[in-house]
Amino acid sequence: MPSRDRRRRVTAVTSGLRDLRIELALLNHRVGTRVELKDIDFDCLDVIARHGPMSPGALAQRVGVHAATVTGILKRLEDGGWITRTPAENDRRAVVVASTPDRQRELYGLFDGMNERLQRLCDTYTDEELDAIADFLSRTVTAGRDSSDEIG
Repeated sequence: MPSRDRRRRVTAVTSGLRDLRIELALLNHRVGTRVELKDIDFDCLDVIARHGPMSPGALAQRVGVHAATVTGILKRLEDGGWITRTPAENDRRAVVVASTPDRQRELYGLFDGMNERLQRLCDTYTDEELDAIADFLSRTVTAGRDSSDEIG
């Protein structure tokens, strides 16, 4: 049985993650509103920018929405100049979506304040502490993905 201090520490971490989720969701929502993107459109654009180019099917799987839903999202993103669609290299019937650099720079500019604050925060940690934080975050992402997959 974990000690009371250990349970308190674990509770502080999980509570902090929940608070972080809310604050990041709020920040993303406000940035999305500023550039007239719905939350799900913004999420899809972020996945495309960070992990793309990719097929619409891969995007649907990554963000956990139906392929038909992604079709509408991609239309809105393309109409807004956020993405391009090009034929897939090995299958001319398939398409690959990619973010557009100019619009991405516009979007990244809205995160300058957060990025500057994160840089100052990271500057207060040692390299070893940053390694531990990065490891924790990576494992947390994996735990979240695995838990999401279990729910289906």
